[in-house]
Amino acid sequence: MSHRNEATAALKALSVATDACRECPLGAHATQSVFGEGPVGAVLMVVGEQPGDKEDLLGRPFVGPAGKLFDRAVAELGWVREKLYVTNAVKHFKYELRGKRRIHKTPGQREAEACHHWLESEIELVQPRAYVALGGTAARSLLGRPVAVMKERGQWIEDAATGRRVLVTLHPSALLRGDPLQREAAWEAWLKDLAVASSLMKKAAAKRPAEKQPAEKQPAAKKPAARPAAGHARRRVRMVME
Repeated sequence: MSHRNEATAALKALSVATDACRECPLGAHATQSVFGEGPVGAVLMVVGEQPGDKEDLLGRPFVGPAGKLFDRAVAELGWVREKLYVTNAVKHFKYELRGKRRIHKTPGQREAEACHHWLESEIELVQPRAYVALGGTAARSLLGRPVAVMKERGQWIEDAATGRRVLVTLHPSALLRGDPLQREAAWEAWLKDLAVASSLMKKAAAKRPAEKQPAEKQPAAKKPAARPAAGHARRRVRMVME
């Protein structure tokens, strides 16, 4: 089995394991966990805060109102969502009931910390080149420190401890909650933030066709270079499932 297939299988196993996770109280009240989606080796990993109501019901990330706004941005930037790995820092929906409605509540630091090892396992298996952090919870999970989103948005932040390259911006839900009179300006500013990663996406797209032929000529023995990461994540899966 190739490393890519092995890592994809490990991600599926981790998805099942998160559904059984009760390391914080959120899992007991959510419909299901919502794990990440996208290809192993994606150029960009996009990390949000947590699933919303629609995501909790459907079991997929970024499919609610904020997800639709994200899809619109992806289309305008000329990106392809299927080539991104999209996930959340917290895997279960945190909410409060108002009548029959489930209203989003921001996850606390304890809940984000309890979920952090799941995100780290995704990172080990996907091995993206760079990250987009949508909002403060995602930025803190990736950079390991509090992040002032409005001050640090729209620029690459290099994390010395992990070597991660993170682009910080607002979560799309912030645009939906904002002043309707300022919505168009907020949208343009958000697109400008995201566009900082466009050169990386274009560079990867330009390189991909040229990389196909040499990859086919390489001996099979050279391919499994990054297996230790997949193996580490699989050990975590076994520990949780036991």
